[in-house]
Amino acid sequence: MTDDLITMVTTDHRELRRLFDMMKTDKSSRPLALPLAVAMLEAHSEAEEDRVYPAVASEAGEKEEAEHAAEEHHEAESLGKHLLEMDWESEEFDRALEEWVGAVVHHIEEEENEILPALSEAVDSDRLRELGMQFATRRSRKLTGQPLKAVGGGRDTEPGQGTEGETRAELYEKARELGVEGRSSMSKDELAQKVSEAESGHTD
Repeated sequence: MTDDLITMVTTDHRELRRLFDMMKTDKSSRPLALPLAVAMLEAHSEAEEDRVYPAVASEAGEKEEAEHAAEEHHEAESLGKHLLEMDWESEEFDRALEEWVGAVVHHIEEEENEILPALSEAVDSDRLRELGMQFATRRSRKLTGQPLKAVGGGRDTEPGQGTEGETRAELYEKARELGVEGRSSMSKDELAQKVSEAESGHTD
């Protein structure tokens, strides 16, 4: 029940929506709610890309959907971090907040209407619980063991993962720029290896 992947992901979605509504209706909540929402979205996204989307691609046969969802994560994370640098009382912030919320809500709806149902149909309840525990562990590690990239440079503490302290999101962006195929299905370790290989083959 509570350890089921679908339940965990949708619970996160509800909490993000609650924080969005709070920031829209009560501007004084923004200094506290915004960093929380940005950190929560980043941890949620990394946990999905590391543990859930590879299963969506391989077990549910939804590789293109997983790739598209990972791209949306990256866009939403970028918009959220931009908000952290803005004056939360300004009209510019209001417009940027609307854009960010719109991007995240669009992603949430696609995920709940397409990706999660496809995965639920493809795997049994035991597998959903297993994925749920993997998702929760990865998400918790990100939230409790790592500062926001916007502040601390995004050092990840997982042993043997990544290169030079880079997060999975940073490695994913490098892989995208280098045209690495199948990047949404890769673990952080695999991304680091492929990025390293691709960069060694580039001379510019």
